[in-house]
This record gives sequence, C-alpha cells and structure tokens, in this order.
Amino acid sequence: MASVTPVIVYPPAGDGGRRVRIGDHFVGIAYGVTDIAAFVQEAGLQDWDEMDVVRSALIEWRGGGPEGWEH
Repeated sequence: MASVTPVIVYPPAGDGGRRVRIGDHFVGIAYGVTDIAAFVQEAGLQDWDEMDVVRSALIEWRGGGPEGWEH
C-alpha cells in the first residue's frame, strides 16, 4: 500500500459493521479497529497496529470515528 493510498471507513450498518475501502477496492467489513488494522496489514503495512489506525491521517472516518461501531 503506497503512503498516499487512502483508507475509507464507511458509517456503521445496522449490525455495527463498517465497510472498508483501500484505494479503489473494498476490502471487507470491519467490526472494530483490529479488523481495520488487519486489512491495512494485508495491503502492505505489516507493522501497523490498532493505534496506528486510530492516529493515521491516511484513514478517513465517515459517519463516526474509530469509536463508532453501532448504528
């Protein structure tokens, strides 16, 4: 994952899951910050953890920040 590739976390669905897109690809549904960290790791940033996800300017949170998981 290039350092300019945006990560977009969409608003929570009814079940609390949030769709995650990295660049032009939807990579899955996250149910917590740990899931987003796993998606980012799979995209190439293996050393990222939950705190990197919460603090990174690469991640655009829509419909609530990293603490918002219920609809």
